[in-house]
Amino acid sequence: MTLVAVTACPTGIAHTYMAAERLEKAGRKMGLSIKVETQGAMGIENELTPADVAAADAVIFAVGIPVLRKERFAGKKIFEIPVQDAIKSAEAVLTRVKGELGL
Repeated sequence: MTLVAVTACPTGIAHTYMAAERLEKAGRKMGLSIKVETQGAMGIENELTPADVAAADAVIFAVGIPVLRKERFAGKKIFEIPVQDAIKSAEAVLTRVKGELGL
């Protein structure tokens, strides 16, 4: 399963990056391919390419603010969760996504 994710919190300092790290770590542990774009105080980092998005089975928005350039994900299955859920229970989030995708 290939996933892409966007993490963003209102201040864009700590939680944005913590959520990204937890999703990536959980993905590696579960044998999933996941690339995470952060939209923090430094702007968009590790930006998802059109090829990344096209190859993804689903998109996770772990956010507390609106996603920038959301139109890039049109037509994709999107799971929007609070950024805190990615920090506190990234594996549970990925398990839920896998289950809902039937993978």
